[in-house]
Amino acid sequence: MKKVALYVRVSTLDQSNKNQKVRLTEYAKQKGYEYDIYEEVESSRRTRPVKQELLKKLRSGEYSGVIVYKIDRWARSSTELILEIKELVDKGITFVSISDNLDFSTAAGRLHFQILAIFAEFERSLISERTRNALQRKKAEGYVFKGRPKGAKDLKKRKNDGYLKREERKRLMDNPK
Repeated sequence: MKKVALYVRVSTLDQSNKNQKVRLTEYAKQKGYEYDIYEEVESSRRTRPVKQELLKKLRSGEYSGVIVYKIDRWARSSTELILEIKELVDKGITFVSISDNLDFSTAAGRLHFQILAIFAEFERSLISERTRNALQRKKAEGYVFKGRPKGAKDLKKRKNDGYLKREERKRLMDNPK
C-alpha cells in the first residue's frame, strides 16, 4: 500500500478547507492509499511552515507521493511550482492535482509538466527583459543609479588579506617558474 500526504491550504482564517479535505480523502481511499493530512491555514504570509515540514518528510522518503486539490494550493508562483515539482519528480515522488487532473508520474503528466516549465521559463525571460528595458529607459532619461544602499557591513573596513593571498596563489599557479 502506498503512503501519501494530502496537502490542503487556505489563504485566510475565514476560508474553509473542508471541501478540499473531503475530495482528497475520497480520492486516497478510492486508490487504496494510506494517507496523512497536512493543513496550512492562513498561509498569506511568505513562509508556509506546514508545507516546509511536508517537503522535509517527502525528501526523507516518508511518503511516496503528495496529492493536492488544485495545483494553485501547492505553489504561489510558477517558478516555485516548477522547482519543487521537478525536485519531487526527480526523486520518484508522485505529485497529483485532482481538480486539474494532473498526475506527474504518468507520461501525459510529465508532458504537462514540461509545458508548464516552458511557460515558467518564458515568464522569467519576459520579466528580465522588462527590467532591462526599464533600466535602459531610466538611464537614457538621465537617472543616476546609486547602487546598493550602505548597510552595517559597509561601516567598518573589511579585511582583504585573504583576497590578496588568493590572488597571489592564482598568479603563481598561472605562471609557474
